[in-house]
Amino acid sequence: MTTPTVRTRVKICGIRDPEAAEVAAAAGADAVGFVFVEGTPRFIRPEHAAAIMYALPPMVTSVGVVRDLTVDAFCALEQRCPCELMQLHGAEDEKTVAACGPGVIRAIRFDAATITDDLKRWARLAEVGAILVDGSAGGTGETFDWSRLADAVAAMPSPKPIIVAGGLTPDNVADAVRAVRPWAVDVSSGVESAPGVKDHGAIRAFCEAVRDADSTPPTASIS
Repeated sequence: MTTPTVRTRVKICGIRDPEAAEVAAAAGADAVGFVFVEGTPRFIRPEHAAAIMYALPPMVTSVGVVRDLTVDAFCALEQRCPCELMQLHGAEDEKTVAACGPGVIRAIRFDAATITDDLKRWARLAEVGAILVDGSAGGTGETFDWSRLADAVAAMPSPKPIIVAGGLTPDNVADAVRAVRPWAVDVSSGVESAPGVKDHGAIRAFCEAVRDADSTPPTASIS
């Protein structure tokens, strides 16, 4: 009997123009991300992001990415661009994350020595809807050991939905999906022709690679 495979969701992050958002949606992306971190290559002003967000087709989720904002600044930004989900990508503590919830995506940096404890830490917080595991502080395209993450997730009694990010490209995302079987994958620099410039062909290839990986049954273990 074939084991059913859950469909892996796709988030295309670092969207800065309507055309890239349209291509992502047409290619089957489930979410697009807007980076509200000033001084980064993918920064977009909330007002500009809002215009793109309101033009998205139904069932495509908007995600705002922030880093180390105060709760007041977080709330003010949400008013300027009320994304459906917010992703906290800094060193925010539990109190701040809880105040920004519910349903936030908590981003953490993969560290083989601490990944199990990090997952447990944020899984305990009710306001966290999903945990994004990145290979870096975000946007630099660093991969990590997906098998170690898979082991850490498997060891948890009731893990939060896991989003894999960091160094993913159309060429390697299938390997990440097969290794972890995450709830979603998140890509930014891996579908760009230059920092902050989305490559439409790469977006389509990335989404197709995820669909191909989903159609491949998990490898059966040999005992």
